Amino acid sequence: MNIVYLIVILTTFNFARYHMKCTLCNSILSNEIDKNYYNCDTCNAIVMSEELYLTAEQEKEIYKAHVNDVNDIRYQKFTAPITNFVLENFTTKHKGLDFGSGTGPVISSELKKKDFNIVQYDPFFAPHPELLNNKYDYIASCEVFEHFYNPKVEIERLIALLNDNGCLLIMTILYHKDIDFKNWSYRKDPTHVFIYRKETIEYIAQKYNLEIEAITDRFIALRKSTKTI
Repeated sequence: MNIVYLIVILTTFNFARYHMKCTLCNSILSNEIDKNYYNCDTCNAIVMSEELYLTAEQEKEIYKAHVNDVNDIRYQKFTAPITNFVLENFTTKHKGLDFGSGTGPVISSELKKKDFNIVQYDPFFAPHPELLNNKYDYIASCEVFEHFYNPKVEIERLIALLNDNGCLLIMTILYHKDIDFKNWSYRKDPTHVFIYRKETIEYIAQKYNLEIEAITDRFIALRKSTKTI
């Protein structure tokens, strides 16, 4: 191969990598954590390099391998932060959406046992796009946000689906400095393309006029405010 042509190819490749943009805030990503991930200096997210994104078919095969039994007590306890928040803050008259319900929709399963009105949407396992034309009082999304290839689009869509004063209930593990990123199981999952810090959630709340009702290392409740920005 001609050496000049090779240099052009390598330069173009490096330019593309250097100029990848954050999929949440659209900032140029230049701060590489390692060969797989960038740190966004604006919203403080950790963003996977886009050349590592899986195809939809590859994603689905990985998700199908997940063992998520709705009758598993351990799984019920794991998702309890969302379930308990709904039980404490909403009634059976409110309308809910289990977004990204997956192969084992434990949250909606537990709430339906108590006669709560909640429906399931998942692009692979509950593909009911008509549900995305409705409005909801709360949207539960457990272990989903880290899979968003375009979190800006997905988050804006979910906010638009909420009624005023509705809540977006998220479970995703937030990264902090005490976590060994290189050896972190969350980082090793090839479907985890966008990882959040506490500061990332604060950025989202401020940008989209959301009130942070609760935030822990793995549970976030954001309320859609009626206040003008």
